[in-house]
Amino acid sequence: MSELAKLNILVIEDNLGDYLIIKDYLEEKVESLDITNAIRFEQASNILNENTFDVILLDLTLPDKAGEALIEEIIEMANTAPVIILTGFTNIQFSIRALSLKVSDYLVKDDINASSLIKSILYSIERKKSTLLLEESEKRYSNLFELSPQPMWIFNVNTLQFFQVNQAAVDQYGYTKQEFLGMKLFDIVIDDLSERDKFIKSKEISYNNKIFKGRFKHRKKSGDIIDVDIYSNLYYINETVYESVIAIDVTEKIKLEHRITRAIIKTQEDERYEIGAELHDNVCQILASSKLSLDMLKDGVPENNVKWLIKSQHFINLALEEIRNLSHRLAPSTFGNSNLEETFSELLLNINFENQYITNLSIDFDEVNYKLSKDLQLNLYRIAQEQLRNIIRHSKATTIEIKLYVENDFLKMEISDNGIGFDESKIKKGIGLANIKRRIELFNGEMQIISAINKGYNLIAIIPLDQIS
Repeated sequence: MSELAKLNILVIEDNLGDYLIIKDYLEEKVESLDITNAIRFEQASNILNENTFDVILLDLTLPDKAGEALIEEIIEMANTAPVIILTGFTNIQFSIRALSLKVSDYLVKDDINASSLIKSILYSIERKKSTLLLEESEKRYSNLFELSPQPMWIFNVNTLQFFQVNQAAVDQYGYTKQEFLGMKLFDIVIDDLSERDKFIKSKEISYNNKIFKGRFKHRKKSGDIIDVDIYSNLYYINETVYESVIAIDVTEKIKLEHRITRAIIKTQEDERYEIGAELHDNVCQILASSKLSLDMLKDGVPENNVKWLIKSQHFINLALEEIRNLSHRLAPSTFGNSNLEETFSELLLNINFENQYITNLSIDFDEVNYKLSKDLQLNLYRIAQEQLRNIIRHSKATTIEIKLYVENDFLKMEISDNGIGFDESKIKKGIGLANIKRRIELFNGEMQIISAINKGYNLIAIIPLDQIS
């Protein structure tokens, strides 16, 4: 048996006859044998303090210690060596108890021979190696989990009960480990419909053996709300499904992104206002002067050319009207004396100048009571403007509707059409939608899209009421 060509073994046995039989069995099967015998526990203890062995054979009754106490202390001192009990006792219950104390095998002396002894030793050594590798792996995982700088936890998918949390989670959320283990997932996750929808989606992804990534809002023990990016996957322990989670606080990152986005939008709006003002005040003035000059030429133009003069004046009037419309789109009147309804009505009127759409505007909330900030009004206007542009380009719709209303502590704006729609799973997230989404997220809101082929398209901007003023 080549696996045991060399063996260093400790036999803890006080019966000389039994020891010699064991020694004969070993010498019969092992090419190079280094065997040490201890007849008392104290002697075995001293030997183990100074030496390591491939395997330890242990008799259960020594002059100075016996039974479970002997097993427990030898196991503790054995280091990486497996311990095999060799005894004359055939008590089944005690053998089961001994195995539960991490003994590798339990052999009755009268039932063994050279082959069965060597086989037990071989299996015990290999099993011990596997156990040590597993323990090392578990230790590395435990260290990775416990020492991770990012909050981590494990929870039962069926009950949502926390099963394990690391120190970073304790530090982040303010709960003790004991408090965490008495809680369920939605004690920290903001419990609203959108968060639950995302949670359900995470399960669908995880059950397909994929790592889920999503962004959730969590509540700390202090009551503070934070945004976290979640990375999770499922695994099984004794047929129970658990989810392992890493939670990265991105609250400050989002605030920074929002500050950058606001700065970009402000720059864009300033530029739009400047261009709008330039068109309105300067280009319109030039065209108006041109029209006036043409009027002064009217009496001197030959009769057969008057029609061209009139046509030129008509074109100048069209250009003036188009520039005024363009300047109003670049600098909407929301920021003058008009209210939101008037501004959106004008927007719908501008896109429907040929009366090719049936349009409807519904604003079902009190602007005075809710006091929408100018910043939010501008962004709602730009979102509507962008989506209306998408409808005109792609939808082949005949009806367009804009609705603004308050529902369940949220301000909602729906922009819908009766056009060709899209397969939701194949909707491309182009620049236009990305801009809309970015503007909505500035107010901690979210965007929903409801569409199907030949069933129209509905874009919904959802803004928490605590963000509107």
